[in-house]
This record gives sequence, C-alpha cells and structure tokens, in this order.
Amino acid sequence: MTELVRYETGDEVATVTLDSPDNRNALSAQLVAELTDRLGEAGADRGVRAVVLTHTGRVFCSGADLAAAGTGSLGTATIMALLSLIVELPKPVIARIAGHVRAGGMGIVGACDLAVAAEGVSFAFTEARIGLTPAMISLTTLDIMDPRQAARYYLTGETFGASLAAQLGLVTVACAAEELDGVVDGLVTQIRETSPQGAAETKKLLTAPRRQRLDALAPEMAALSARLFGSEEAQEGIHAFLEKRAPAWRAT
Repeated sequence: MTELVRYETGDEVATVTLDSPDNRNALSAQLVAELTDRLGEAGADRGVRAVVLTHTGRVFCSGADLAAAGTGSLGTATIMALLSLIVELPKPVIARIAGHVRAGGMGIVGACDLAVAAEGVSFAFTEARIGLTPAMISLTTLDIMDPRQAARYYLTGETFGASLAAQLGLVTVACAAEELDGVVDGLVTQIRETSPQGAAETKKLLTAPRRQRLDALAPEMAALSARLFGSEEAQEGIHAFLEKRAPAWRAT
C-alpha cells in the first residue's frame, strides 16, 4: 500500500507531508491513520523541537474524503481524535500552506499552533453547502475567529484568500509564495532558541481553554458530524458534489 503521509527529520524538525494529491489530500481513513502515527512519532522524539505540517499538490487538505462519506464509511471519531492530537502534541506544530484548504482541512490548520499561507491560496468552510455543519472543526476554529466573521463564512461557505485568513486569525502569516519557506524556517529557528520545557509548557498555557472544550465537546461534535453525514440531505449533497451537479434543493 502506497504511503499517503511522508515523515522526515533533520535539524531538530520533523516534517510531516500529506502526499495524496490525486485525492486532494482528503482525510481518508488511511491518511488519517498515517498522519496520526507520524505526529505521534514526532511528539515522542526528544530530538524534535518543532513539527512542520505540509503537503504535495495544489490542495493542502480538502477535508473529509467525500467518496467514503458517500458510502457511509467515514470515521468522524478518528478525525476528531486527530485534531485533538495536534492540539495536545508537546511540540509546536506549524502548518506550511501552499495549496487550497477546505472543510476539515480548515480544522487541521486551526489546530496547528502557527500557520503560514502563500498568497493565492484560498480557504472555505464548505460544509453547509452539502448539508453538513462545521461541527468538529468548530472546536479548533471558532475560538480564533471574530464571531461575526465566523458566522459569515460558516453560513455562506464562500471562499477567501490568505490575507483575509490572517486577518481572521486562521493563519499567522500570509506571504508571497516565494517567501513561504523562508517565513516557516524563520519561525522554526525562533522555536529552536526556546527550551523544550519552555515550549511545551507555553503551548499548554496557550491551549488550555481549547483542550477543555475538546475534552467536553469532542464526542458530541463527532456524533453530530456522523449523524449529519448519514442523513438523506447530506448524502444528496455529497453525491451532487461528486457528480458535479446541483443538489436537489437547488435544482429548481
């Protein structure tokens, strides 16, 4: 079986690369399992000071694997556990975003401690357009966004660019594509100047309210997401998307 997540270490950095470009780095069962394992490996490695989460292809992550969701085989609990793992990892996690981000991918970006996005990248919370809601990813995005802006982009599903994502708090820095690696490397260099204990305890301090919300609400949000994915309306929305047609509620 071809690996969908690559893992490399060097200079005290673990680079974790989503490598399923033909599937737009969708959160398939295999990709989620491999990503969970690789992040766990980075977290346990005393020689790793920071984790850079990046990707191949034109899409950072398109969210849930809708082909699997269309057959009722999507594992919402494992995706929820993955988001929690990123938040709880005892190393800073930096998202390096050179491609578009949608739906569940937004939750991964939000879960990371820092995020750098290239101009030209687009973002969208697309769930409401196919009969869903950003249930699980609300736990890693709502707390970093202005509530009125969150309402706009959650409810409409419209796309927005990297600069606006930075203004909204979803990413740390938006920069020109040719500057992306330099900005990420600069953040890594600064993190390596901190002590392992200092970085780990500071991350705990920063994520304390978020971890409390995840502990309290993760099972409920995973169950809500699973219920909606299995609903007749969402199945229509998913199949319409896969078949590149208008869903029933827009067909007339």
